[in-house]
Amino acid sequence: MENRVEPFLDEAAGEPAVRGFLHLPANSPRAALVLTHGAGANCRAPLLVALADAFVHSGLAVLRCDLPFRQKRPHGPPFRGSAEQDQQGLRRAAAILRNVTGTPVFLGGHSYGGRQASMLAASDANICNGLLLLSYPLHPPKSPNQMRTAHFPSLHTNVLFVQGTRDGFATPEEMESALKLIPATTQLVLVEGAGHELLPRKAEAARRVTDTIVGAFDDFFSIAEKRG
Repeated sequence: MENRVEPFLDEAAGEPAVRGFLHLPANSPRAALVLTHGAGANCRAPLLVALADAFVHSGLAVLRCDLPFRQKRPHGPPFRGSAEQDQQGLRRAAAILRNVTGTPVFLGGHSYGGRQASMLAASDANICNGLLLLSYPLHPPKSPNQMRTAHFPSLHTNVLFVQGTRDGFATPEEMESALKLIPATTQLVLVEGAGHELLPRKAEAARRVTDTIVGAFDDFFSIAEKRG
C-alpha cells in the first residue's frame, strides 16, 4: 500500500463543514495533524501541500482543510467576526481526525489559521495534543504595539513555533519575548532569510525547510520513536 491523498468533506446539520484533503500514510498513522491556511490563502497553499506530503511520508495522517470563512468566501480576508466559527471548524476537524485515526491529534496552521488554533487551544486544553504554529502573526506589519498575545497566558498546550527571520509580522526577538507569556512548553524554530510565506520557491530549498519542520516536530513532541 502507498501513501494516498483524497478529497475530504464532512457536513453535519448545525455544524461548520470540514472540507479539504486527507493524506494517509501507507501504514497505520502514528499521529495526526490538522493543517490550515492563512487569511489570504486556502488549503491548496503550496506550504500546506508541501508539509502535508512531508508529514505523510514520516508516518502522520494529515488533514489540510479550508476554514469556514474560506468555504463561504473563495477569495479575500476573513469576514469580521468569523473567528469563532473558524475555531469551531478547527474543533470539528480535530475531532473527526481523531475518530478516523485513533491517534493523538495536533493542530497546525499558517498565520491566521495558526492564531485561531492557538486561541481554540487556550480556551480548551483538551482540544489537541500540541500546536504547530507557522508564521504566527504576532502583530500587523509596522504596528508592533498591536500585539496578538492576549490569550497566551491561558495557553497550556505545548507549542512549536516556526518563523522566518524576515517575517514582517514578528521579529525573532519579538517572538522570543512573546513566548515567555505561555505557561506551557514552547520552542521557536527560525528559518533563516524566510519571510511570512516561509517556503522558498526553489524545490531543493523548499524541501530543506519542510524537512526541518518535520524533524523539529518529531523532536519537540517526542513522537519520532513511534514510527512504524
